[in-house]
Amino acid sequence: MKTKTLLISVVALLAILLSACGPAALPASGSAQTQPRTLTVSGAGQISLKPDIATIYIGVHTETASAAESVSENNVKTQALISALKAAGVDANDIQTMNFSIWQNSQYGPDGKVTSTNYAVDNTVYLTIRNLDKLGDLLDTAVRAGANNINSIQFDVADKTKALSDARNEAVKTAQTQASELAAAAGVTLGNIQSIQYYDASPTPMFQGKGMGGGGAANVEMAVPINPGQMQITVTVTIAYEIK
Repeated sequence: MKTKTLLISVVALLAILLSACGPAALPASGSAQTQPRTLTVSGAGQISLKPDIATIYIGVHTETASAAESVSENNVKTQALISALKAAGVDANDIQTMNFSIWQNSQYGPDGKVTSTNYAVDNTVYLTIRNLDKLGDLLDTAVRAGANNINSIQFDVADKTKALSDARNEAVKTAQTQASELAAAAGVTLGNIQSIQYYDASPTPMFQGKGMGGGGAANVEMAVPINPGQMQITVTVTIAYEIK
């Protein structure tokens, strides 16, 4: 009698377990969701810009047998340079000291022994020019004021907000046109947009080149010719459409 009762209890328990697992193991027909068919296209928008600012490193290099003398001479020339730049119309906020350094510059003879030692001092300012029409004249002014190290003239655009917006709009329109043409050619209908991705390729400041290295101030007779050219902003947009 006990064996029969135990057997009935085990069967009942198995029935309960199977009942609980049934819906998960055997989903109702047609309940699984299917992924929509999609058409993915990419469009690019490109806007040309004329640079309106330039940045440049301008420095003064001095070298004498005395560290104190070299620093003093450099300070006088650097102050004269900054005063000349301000007088030429450069705002004080656009002149930033980027480097001041002093080191020993030893000369060696054939036997490897030190024959003389000078002390070199460099003072470099980072300059932002907001009137490119005066850039050549400013370089001339800097050299005449005592600058003997001019490097890395770079051109850029101060405000790219509108250009980026225009490039994005152009990229979306290009992608939409491509999607419509492909859908018509394939005999399908465009549905809702499933995803949008975009990439802004903001222009890298244009590098003009390197000016003179450390040495004496050059005798400049006329403004340095500078041509900033043009820059381009490119935006790429990728759009996925549902197709029916």
